[in-house]
Amino acid sequence: MALPVIEFTNIPSHRKNVLELKPTTRILGTGSYAPARVVTNSELEKVVETSDEWITTRTGIRRRHHAAAHETTSDMAAAAGRRALEAAQLSVADLDMIIVGTVTPDHSSPSCATAVQHKLGATDIPAFDIAAACAGFVYGMTIADQFITTGAARCILVIGVELLSRVVNWQDRSTCVLFGDGAGAVVLGPATMHRPGDVPDGPRPGILASQIYTDGSLADALQIPAGGAARPLTVDELEAQENKVQMVGQDVFRAAVKQLTASSAQAMKAAGLVSRDLDWVVPHQANMRIITQVSQRLGFSLDRFILNLEEYGNTSSASIPIALDEAVRDGRIRPGHQVLMCALGAGISWGAAVVRF
Repeated sequence: MALPVIEFTNIPSHRKNVLELKPTTRILGTGSYAPARVVTNSELEKVVETSDEWITTRTGIRRRHHAAAHETTSDMAAAAGRRALEAAQLSVADLDMIIVGTVTPDHSSPSCATAVQHKLGATDIPAFDIAAACAGFVYGMTIADQFITTGAARCILVIGVELLSRVVNWQDRSTCVLFGDGAGAVVLGPATMHRPGDVPDGPRPGILASQIYTDGSLADALQIPAGGAARPLTVDELEAQENKVQMVGQDVFRAAVKQLTASSAQAMKAAGLVSRDLDWVVPHQANMRIITQVSQRLGFSLDRFILNLEEYGNTSSASIPIALDEAVRDGRIRPGHQVLMCALGAGISWGAAVVRF
């Protein structure tokens, strides 16, 4: 039975985040980093009771990257940030702010962004983390856009990064096979800044609209229960692996299909677009079945989705910027293209943004 296509109507006026038909913030450069070590499904068969067939058919994942023992979250974030700056033809000195989306920082305190700032060689500029899990990059980009739109900042580095291989329970086959490590980044700046390759006399590039949301009533569906102030780590908590990722898969699946579709529709409505106006969708790379249902409900062909789930698995906040960077560098996403990004993660937090390149 065909799934209903979402109509882009009846969006509450107070939830619209219309930035203007003429955008004020654009993506100036993209970058990404993936650890060298590739872990296949066949290798995981030796670690946990699973199979390549089971993982592939249920998730679409075949491989994922795991950080080396010496690598940290901030190492990966800094590497992606440098590549984004290079692509933007800017230096660290041009940055006014660093925003890092992650739930796997180097330390509980201070923020991962402080380490990234130091490793990049930036000084004095504000640097902070956003713990919106898989939605962290969309959250970070939306927040950065507000600073640039108001003139409080000119150029901001937004990074999504996770080192999830160190926070999964390797006895839980329902979660440990899903996640990988990596980082992706963008440099945002004023839409009036010109870059090589811009379309002459074309529509101004930039963020056309964005929507971000949270429903805390679903927080237990995807969480790391222990390790915070509410449940400090004890020997018993460690033995029970309560400091590792736990997920109620069906609850997350239902929320993801519903909210990714709805927020995508709302972002398009706010941007004055419908599905046929899009060139690409860059979704959070969590599960192929979720992505397929979102494609059907939006009425947008799956072959216009930028997908790298098979290679990287779920890298949480890093998944969208990694896929975005790959598509920009291989020429699929080109100047003038209109791109939808959407993500949902722990919180439950989710969001979507429409960007013209």
